[in-house]
Amino acid sequence: MIIRPAHTEDLPVLLHFEQKIIETERPMDPTLKKGKISYYDIESYITAKHTEVIVAEIDGKVIGSGYGQIRDRKDFFKQRQLGYIGFIYVEEAHRGKGISQQILQTLNNWFKTKGIEEIRLTVYEKNPRAIKAYEKAGFEKHFVEMRINLNE
Repeated sequence: MIIRPAHTEDLPVLLHFEQKIIETERPMDPTLKKGKISYYDIESYITAKHTEVIVAEIDGKVIGSGYGQIRDRKDFFKQRQLGYIGFIYVEEAHRGKGISQQILQTLNNWFKTKGIEEIRLTVYEKNPRAIKAYEKAGFEKHFVEMRINLNE
């Protein structure tokens, strides 16, 4: 397996991965619209200087993905910027083999080369498998976001 930066030629499979993520997360979030939606602007992320999209590839086939993005912070934080990780996906047939850990480590290394000290991500509370993978990579729960629907 190799992990490499994504290329625009990878876009069809990456867009497919995005839809698989949305399909998994839709039952966890009643605020998502019905029908086809998109979370990410993957094509622009591939060429952006502040974002690194990577893929995991086995025998020439892309089987996993992730992105790291440098984001500005508000003035009251110690660091001016932080790293944000998203779009972590591994095809079902390849899960449980440590691929997501390698993707996360590759993104962590990229952030280090950019002088980023802190990395954050968001994950649905109802996604214990993802939470476990992120905790295994050293992430800790830090912030709780709460919601109420006044029409329910």
